[in-house]
Amino acid sequence: MPHPAIRVRELSKHYRLGAVQGPAYHTLRDQISDWCYASLRKVWRRSETPSARRANNSFWALRDISFDVQPGEIVGVVGRNGAGKSTFLKILSRITEPTSGRVEMYGRVGSLLEVGTGFHPELTGRENIYLNGAILGMSRREIQRKFDDIVEFAEIGRFLDTPVKRYSSGMYVRLAFAVASHLEPEILIVDEVLAVGDAQFQQKCLGRMNEVRRDGRTVLFVSHNMAAVRSLCTRALLLEKGKVVLDGGTAEVVDRYLQAGQVAESCREIPVDAERMTNGQARMLRIAVCDIEGQPVSQLYYGQPFRVTFACELFEDLPDGHFEVSVSNTDGTHILYSTTIDGGRPAQYLAAGRHEVTAQFDTVLLPRRYLLDIGVHRADGTTLDFVPRACAIDVQRLSAASQGHYPWPTTRGHVAAHATWRSDCITSL
Repeated sequence: MPHPAIRVRELSKHYRLGAVQGPAYHTLRDQISDWCYASLRKVWRRSETPSARRANNSFWALRDISFDVQPGEIVGVVGRNGAGKSTFLKILSRITEPTSGRVEMYGRVGSLLEVGTGFHPELTGRENIYLNGAILGMSRREIQRKFDDIVEFAEIGRFLDTPVKRYSSGMYVRLAFAVASHLEPEILIVDEVLAVGDAQFQQKCLGRMNEVRRDGRTVLFVSHNMAAVRSLCTRALLLEKGKVVLDGGTAEVVDRYLQAGQVAESCREIPVDAERMTNGQARMLRIAVCDIEGQPVSQLYYGQPFRVTFACELFEDLPDGHFEVSVSNTDGTHILYSTTIDGGRPAQYLAAGRHEVTAQFDTVLLPRRYLLDIGVHRADGTTLDFVPRACAIDVQRLSAASQGHYPWPTTRGHVAAHATWRSDCITSL
């Protein structure tokens, strides 16, 4: 039996909420304040039972995870926000120590976890390639040998000698992934950070990860893009509340994840703790799918145009912003994508405060369930707030007037084509 590239046994990570990590240094005023607060806290907590007190202070980010990954496997890690994915990858990358259990990794590890990790903002792109490569374990000679390939892959040639603090988040990601993937690691760990890049670069990264797999190396890939997980991964893990609830074939795991995460309502308030990508400068508040008159609907009829309305709160002025609505199938494949800068329209100046946004679609969706994403971004692609699967809508087979229907027993495709057909008989019998 081949030796596994990764072996995880009974891995757990426990946090004490409110606990201060490491030594703290206080002034006399701080010590007096802390003493007073501690005395009051003892009074407040006298009514709590010991078990309740432990529960309030304890949080298991991971609990008893065990699995093996063989060389050449691409394993997807999926789960909702807070499931423990980031903690899991940080332990594998040796950034965080586990509370119990062990991880054995055989070979050099390249990790891409967060935008800017391993970069110094005051250094140029060129200097950070050497810095980040050294952090990942590359020798100077190895970096020099691969330098041109890294720059070409990252597509930052014009900005190579510019301090990276002036880079957009997309440029950060391109450079970080280029360095990590050209390290030629035996194990490559990639977090959802790739979602910051544009679609073309994401495809480039997926191709690069496939090359890594074909070379017999191992990839751990965390993503909310189920279409990418399906196409790239040979196996997947589903995390829920810090535990692996399913380890199996990609299709089975993705279907389980989507079934658990589907939203029933087409009109809803978006919770603060909803699954989202955000930098804290904005927050999506609610979303509704409406008919052409603006009335919320629970389903769409075949051929019915529709509107998507949503509310967004900006916490500061945004000089070059745009809003997004995208529609995908339940696999995560995007069907429609529209923004307020479509057709060459300029980005907007968006003042801080609450914004009501409406997008009207005349596209005819074919019968099935669809998921809607909404977001607000800067002109350079930086995401302020993005909520995937913000709501769901079902398209029925009957038309709005109940006088027509979708004529085929199964649905092929996603949108109705408006084509002009012509057929000529050029020979006769």
